[in-house]
Amino acid sequence: MNMSTSLFHATLPLVEFVIRGGAVFLFVLLMLRMAGKRQLAQMSPTEFVAILLISNAVQNSMNGGDNSLVGGFVLASVLIALSTAISYLTYRSKKFSRIFEGTPTLLLHQGKLIEANLKKERITHGELNIMLRHQNVGHYDEVYQAVLEPAGGLTLVLKSEHDRGGETTVGIN
Repeated sequence: MNMSTSLFHATLPLVEFVIRGGAVFLFVLLMLRMAGKRQLAQMSPTEFVAILLISNAVQNSMNGGDNSLVGGFVLASVLIALSTAISYLTYRSKKFSRIFEGTPTLLLHQGKLIEANLKKERITHGELNIMLRHQNVGHYDEVYQAVLEPAGGLTLVLKSEHDRGGETTVGIN
């Protein structure tokens, strides 16, 4: 087989690339959603390495051993199309938004920790303190409300701003 044939001739039917790419994309997306909000925004080196290795691990399940340009182009198109479709669906539907993007979680209210929500999000007191210090907040008492956003960022409404009648928020992603 000459070079031009191996570059442009897919060894699998194109529909198989669509099915394989779609299945792997949705599987990895759901696994990342199950990992939790905090992990997406604040990846540790271990989690970053895991993401890199996952991409390598699923490569063959997507391309079925095909290394043609056509196969790569089809897979890239499938991944971009799925990403665009999910973005559109989450924009148009609250149900899809909850499934693929999640919902915010209240961690602090009127300076008091909501332990059940910290446990649900697997955030320790120490980790929450670090997140607050990143926003120049020294203690829970300064916070009227702290919300862990679906993308993993922490949004704060400070008591000083809330008491003045404003809803000024400080957010970090």
